[in-house]
Amino acid sequence: MNPTDTTFKREPVSIVMIGAGNRARKYLHYISSTPDRVRLVGVVDSNPLRRRTFLSSYPGLTPESLYSSAEEFFARGRVADAVIIATPDECHYSQAMQAIRLGYHVLLEKPIAQTEEEATAIAQAAREAGVTVNVCYVLHFHPYFRKLRELAQSPALGRIVSVSHRSPVGVDRATHVYVRGGWGKKATSGPLFTSKCCHDIDFLIWLTGGRCKSIASHGSLGWFTAENAPTGSALRCIDCGVEAECPYSAVDLYRRRREWVKNFDIPEGMTLNDVISKELAEGQYGRCVYHCDNDVVDRQTVSIETETGVLIDISMDVFTNDPHRTTRISMTNGEIVGDERGITVSTFRPRSSRHIDFTHTISAPYHAGADLDTVANFIDVITGTEDQSATDIDSALYSQHLCDAIEAARIKTVQG
Repeated sequence: MNPTDTTFKREPVSIVMIGAGNRARKYLHYISSTPDRVRLVGVVDSNPLRRRTFLSSYPGLTPESLYSSAEEFFARGRVADAVIIATPDECHYSQAMQAIRLGYHVLLEKPIAQTEEEATAIAQAAREAGVTVNVCYVLHFHPYFRKLRELAQSPALGRIVSVSHRSPVGVDRATHVYVRGGWGKKATSGPLFTSKCCHDIDFLIWLTGGRCKSIASHGSLGWFTAENAPTGSALRCIDCGVEAECPYSAVDLYRRRREWVKNFDIPEGMTLNDVISKELAEGQYGRCVYHCDNDVVDRQTVSIETETGVLIDISMDVFTNDPHRTTRISMTNGEIVGDERGITVSTFRPRSSRHIDFTHTISAPYHAGADLDTVANFIDVITGTEDQSATDIDSALYSQHLCDAIEAARIKTVQG
C-alpha cells in the first residue's frame, strides 16, 4: 500500500436508514458487509416490529437510535453523514427536503418524487446545500444492462435506429403491489408506469443518448375493476365461490404457493401461517382484486421519438408470468436482442451472430449485485473516491420529466 494513501484511514461513513422494508434490507446488506466503509447508526420506521428486528441484527444500534417517525428523527438535527430514503413514494419529497436542509447526503429510492416540480425542488435544494443526492436507478449498475449499452455503442453495429423494450410486471407482483398493495392508488404512490418503469426510462435514455422530441402513450385500468368480477366472487378470497379457478387468488398466492410473503411482519408469539390467515381474513392482501380501491393502470404502451431520430417503444405488461425484461435494439449494421438471460448480437455484413450468456449473472442476489453497487457508488461519491455518479439527482431529473410527460400523454389520449 502506498504510505501516502489516506483511503484506509478515513472513518466509516455514518448512515441512517429511513424506511425498513424490502428495498432497505437489500441496501443494508452492503452496509453490514463493509463495516470499514460505512456503519448504520439509526433506523426510522413506524413499525415497532421492524425496529426491534434491526436492533437485534445490527450491534451498533441502540434503542435511542431507533425512531418511530421521520419527524422524530429530523428533530434531532444532523446525527450522521448520510441517509438512505426507502419509504413509500409520497414520502420522498418531504423527507429528502428535510434531510438536505440539515446537511445530509441522500441516497433516494426511485422515483425521485411524485411530480416533476417536487423532483426539481429537491435537485435545487441539493445544489444550494452542497450535498450529494443520488437516485437508486440500479439498472445503471447491473452487469447485463451495462453490457447492452456497451454493445450498442460499438462502431461495428452503426447507429441506433429503434428500440423495442418490454417491462413485465407479472400477475403476482401486480396483484400484490399495484392492486391490493400500497402502490395501487395514484394519489399516494403516483402513476404505475412511473413507479415501476421510471428506471426503464432512465436506462433507455442512457442507452440512446437522445433527448425526447415527441411522446405518445396509451393505457388504462381495464381489468381489475368491479365490473369484471366473476359470478360467485366475494369481497375476500377466503369467502369466494370461484377461488379455486381464479388466477389472482390471494389464498393461492400467499397460503398455497407462499409467494410475496417475505415482507409480512411476524409478531412475537405468531407464525407465518398465523399472519397469512389473519391477512386473508381481515388484511388488505386478502381482498378480491376486483373489489379493491386501486385506480392505477393495468396496461400501458409508450412511443418516443428522440431528437436524434431514434424510435423507442415501451410496453408495460401486467398479464404475464415471465419476469424478464426484453430489449431489441435495431441498428444500421446489425441488431442486439436481450432478455436478461442472454444477449444475441447479429451483424448484417458480414452476416454473423454471437450469443452472450447471462443466466448465471442474473441468478446472483441483489439484482446481480446492482443494489450493492448502487450504495457503493453513493459512498464513493460522498467520500471523494469518485467525482460524480451516473445516477446523481441532476442526471436523474430528465427521467422524471419524461415520466411526467408520459402520464400527461396517456391522460390526453384517454380524454380524447
